Amino acid sequence: MAGDKPISPFWSPSRHVDRRPFLQARGAIAAAVRGFFAEQGFVEVETSVLQVSPGNETHLHAPRTELLRPDGSRATRYLRTSPEFACKKLLAAGEPKIFELARVFRDRERGDLHLPEFTMLEWYRAGAPYDAIMADCIVVIAHAAQATGIGTFSFRGRTADPFAEPELLTVGYAFEQFAGIDLLATIHGGEGDRAALAAAAAGKVRVADDDTWSDIFSKVLVEHVEPRLGQGRLTILFEYPSPEAALARVKADDPRVAERFEVYACGVELANGFGELTDAPEQRRRFAAAMEEKQRRYGEAYPLDEDFLAAVGEMPEASGVALGFDRLVMLASGASRIDQVVWTPPANETLSEI
Repeated sequence: MAGDKPISPFWSPSRHVDRRPFLQARGAIAAAVRGFFAEQGFVEVETSVLQVSPGNETHLHAPRTELLRPDGSRATRYLRTSPEFACKKLLAAGEPKIFELARVFRDRERGDLHLPEFTMLEWYRAGAPYDAIMADCIVVIAHAAQATGIGTFSFRGRTADPFAEPELLTVGYAFEQFAGIDLLATIHGGEGDRAALAAAAAGKVRVADDDTWSDIFSKVLVEHVEPRLGQGRLTILFEYPSPEAALARVKADDPRVAERFEVYACGVELANGFGELTDAPEQRRRFAAAMEEKQRRYGEAYPLDEDFLAAVGEMPEASGVALGFDRLVMLASGASRIDQVVWTPPANETLSEI
């Protein structure tokens, strides 16, 4: 606004000195995380940023660029939204335990918890069930808290003890407890019954005529469930409904749910993990459906990475997780916004005043 004092650049010494404790905490947490994975026998990998496909989820958006080949032809490439595709190719190659602190990119994202360029901590265990990765998450989060000496995470008036035994909730139970919805009753043959969920959610969230089952699910999750998670201690929300399986395998004994989990602290989502799908035709089907929906909604769709789909068919049984490293640093350092814990903001972005 006219007359307002201009915000000084992030490199202003007076601003940098205020942010420096958070940045020092970032370094300590990174060292602690690397120490944990070294003890566990993991190999740190560095995978490529430029990809044929940045990921095939409906609501994820990636920056696009072009490579100029020596012959003058051009090839479209995308900045990755996750290192997942490349890491799974390494699992197919024979690497048993890998992790990466990866720079990733997402369009249409900015806020106290979102940046268009950020760091994702991703790791995979071949031959391990997904509850082993859940256990890893709890240890990694505790290591971050130990690295900074913080005893309690806090965010927007909510607190969580990172050292307490975590709360374990299935998604179905959470919907029943916090929204009064029998979620699994709206899933038949692995597919969501839109009419059934719309009826169950009536009066609880606003349901638009063109909302899909997944749209209604997300509204209930965001408005009624997520604010209740990670209160006083961490919450692991698991057994996601099969229509939200993404790259996770469906549970063998209950096709209504998938081996997918998320970890929350103070209502903030920190991690999203899978018992990994190794059925390439099924993965192709899911990607194609997601891209069809993306085209309908946003007028664009990303290509499928055929090399990735081939690798999925060769992957061993495995589990993996993506953890938002900047969010973890924010909570473990006592910062109130994600832009306080990055050394420099994304290009042409201005950090908020501290």
